[in-house]
Amino acid sequence: MSSHTVKALVAAACLVAVAIVLGCTAASRPADEAEAQAVADRHMAQWKLKNPDRARQWIEEEKARHTIRPPADNSDLLKGDQGKGHAYGNYTERDLLVWARETEKLVVDGSRIFHNAALLGGTVGVSCDMCHPDAANTHPETYPKFQAQMGRAALLRDMINWCIEHPVRGKALAADDPRMRALEAYITAQRKGTPLNYGKH
Repeated sequence: MSSHTVKALVAAACLVAVAIVLGCTAASRPADEAEAQAVADRHMAQWKLKNPDRARQWIEEEKARHTIRPPADNSDLLKGDQGKGHAYGNYTERDLLVWARETEKLVVDGSRIFHNAALLGGTVGVSCDMCHPDAANTHPETYPKFQAQMGRAALLRDMINWCIEHPVRGKALAADDPRMRALEAYITAQRKGTPLNYGKH
């Protein structure tokens, strides 16, 4: 067998192996974007289970890159009148730790998306932080309020989508899209301690 034939056979075998690994048969391709996202989410969930330390590292890396306000300290729920026998009396230190970690993870994920044009689904390389460094001048505490560019009263998520569709040049996110939830969480967290004042311009 000539070396040319051997090379051709090896190349063909490699292509078949890649197709098998990636599941590139027509029957296995996701039918639409939603199905593709669901497949990606399942793979990410499996990866996080297998790599718990690495999953935590991305949170620490994002916190090192950007200022992120910490979640509330709920330790008072375990003290005084809110101890055993109170409606909140069955909570433990572990519960408080889970609350803080899961809340912070959502906020940090929002920071990651906020600072990344590709994660936002943009098409012109623009990310939220280009106009709003560390979520500055987003004022989530003022929503709902009338937004002149929309010609109606809007929620924070409406304004996020307006920005995604216009400056970012991406597609609007559904209200329950994990990216929308994370963006809302991050923007709100960055205004921690600011009094609510809906309708203010």
